[in-house]
Amino acid sequence: MKINYLCEMTFVSHDLIDLPKIVADILPQIEHDVILFRGEMGAGKTTLIKEFLIQLGSEDIVSSPTYALVNEYETPKGSVYHFDFYRINDEDEAYDMGWEEYAYSGNLCLVEWPERIESLIPENYHTLEIINKDNVRTISFK
Repeated sequence: MKINYLCEMTFVSHDLIDLPKIVADILPQIEHDVILFRGEMGAGKTTLIKEFLIQLGSEDIVSSPTYALVNEYETPKGSVYHFDFYRINDEDEAYDMGWEEYAYSGNLCLVEWPERIESLIPENYHTLEIINKDNVRTISFK
C-alpha cells in the first residue's frame, strides 16, 4: 500500500475566515514532505496553500504556479515548493522538470493536481482534499 494514514482530520468551513484555524490544526500533524491538494477547479487549493505559507512564516507573495509549474517560497525553516500540474500533458513533463529532486529534497512540497503525476508520487505523503459545494468547503487531511 502506498498511503500511510497516520492521522485523519475533517473540517467543514462556511467562510474563508476559518482557514487560519484549519491550517493551524493541520500543521502539527504533518510528518511527510509531500502534501497533495486534491479538489476541483476553484475549490480553494491555492487559497489554502497561501494560508499554509503564511503560517510557515513566508513573507513572499504567493501565487499559483500554473504556467511555471513550480514556485519556491522561503520560510524560517527553509524552502517550500508549490506545484501546479494542471497544465502538464503527461508525467514525463514533471519528471523532466525535476519533480523527483524536489519531492526527495527534504523540503515541503505542496502539490496541486497530483492526479496528473500519480506514478511519480513518493511512498509517504499526506492528502488534503477540498470539496466545495453550495459555498461550504469540506477539507479532509490524511
